[in-house]
Amino acid sequence: MDVDRLASSPVGRLVPILGPDPVSHEIVEGRAFLPDPLPRDITLSTPTWNRVNAASAALARLDGAARLMPKPELLRRPALRREAQSTSALEGTFAPFADVLAADRDDEPNISAEVREILNFESMAELAFSWPEERPMTISMLGELQRTLVRGTAGELSDAGGLRDRIVVIGARGRGFDEARFVPPPPGDQLRSGVEALLTWIEEPPDLPSVVQASMAHYQFETLHPYSDGNGRLGRLLVIVHLLRGALIREPLLVVSPWFEQRRSAYQEALLNLSLGGDWDAWISFFTEGVASSAAESQRKVERLVGLQSDLRSEVQRAGKRGIAERLAGDLIGNPYVTSQDVARQYGVSGQGAHNALKTLTDLGILEFGGTRSTGAHIYVARRVVDVVSS
Repeated sequence: MDVDRLASSPVGRLVPILGPDPVSHEIVEGRAFLPDPLPRDITLSTPTWNRVNAASAALARLDGAARLMPKPELLRRPALRREAQSTSALEGTFAPFADVLAADRDDEPNISAEVREILNFESMAELAFSWPEERPMTISMLGELQRTLVRGTAGELSDAGGLRDRIVVIGARGRGFDEARFVPPPPGDQLRSGVEALLTWIEEPPDLPSVVQASMAHYQFETLHPYSDGNGRLGRLLVIVHLLRGALIREPLLVVSPWFEQRRSAYQEALLNLSLGGDWDAWISFFTEGVASSAAESQRKVERLVGLQSDLRSEVQRAGKRGIAERLAGDLIGNPYVTSQDVARQYGVSGQGAHNALKTLTDLGILEFGGTRSTGAHIYVARRVVDVVSS
């Protein structure tokens, strides 16, 4: 850690740290970085304001594209799974997106440890989105999200669901305190006060565009690093939550992590450089470029799926079919992997009725056989939907 430069940081200070090294477990003594509370006013350059405005406009277009659908919530699952897969990859947990998209929580024996971690992110996100937007964010709410994220994984440590009770370091995997790129504040009162101040700032935000607020809050959360595991994944989810609460989007269809995953080193450097030099303009410029690009890509995907939904329904109608087959064809854009049991449960029909709908779509080439789950259920997959969602 660049102690000399951090010692003169305009956005934080060094504090003493003493405790077990997270790798060697030997007692170490040194210094960690504690960020100052977030400012309520910042100065941005004209090019950065242009990127802020471009990001806000891109989010508005994404929201408009989602409103073209009678049921935009259909697209929540593929968007969440793409975000989950990519945000986990940023933290070193990788699973092919096709495996993530096809995974079913009821098919436990066939789910890898990597996919389970990614499905935990989906569960965490669904929990966060279920809370009323007017409900203030609290430390206990954050803890509930983090506990959901790490449940049943190697990250489920003794302090899961609570602010960490141990030293953590940021750097190459397997490297300890002495080789860390960055050391967040130690556990205890300073960490808790920092998180409380951040939540107060979020609930009583300054008069700044929501995308600027989200960028500042994201830096602060990642710099505090309040949990023993899952900070990156939870922090990126909170970006989407912040934009939802700021009414820039009404459905969580924004997928941000692929852009940052492709620029992992630049993302990590941008966070560190803000701590070192206090240049909010550079960080916000980088962050809002990512949001604008992500929103545009998410919009294109939504529009392609809306068009594909219309095509699939038309194919069923031209074949003279109606009822469950037509409804199922339209709903495949939200879940392209289905079983007879899924169809029977979703549409309240008998097993025979579900079988007939699946046969109709298979005969039309909309679905194809995709394998068998451990329960013995046959899986049918809409390849055209998978191709769009995976692109």
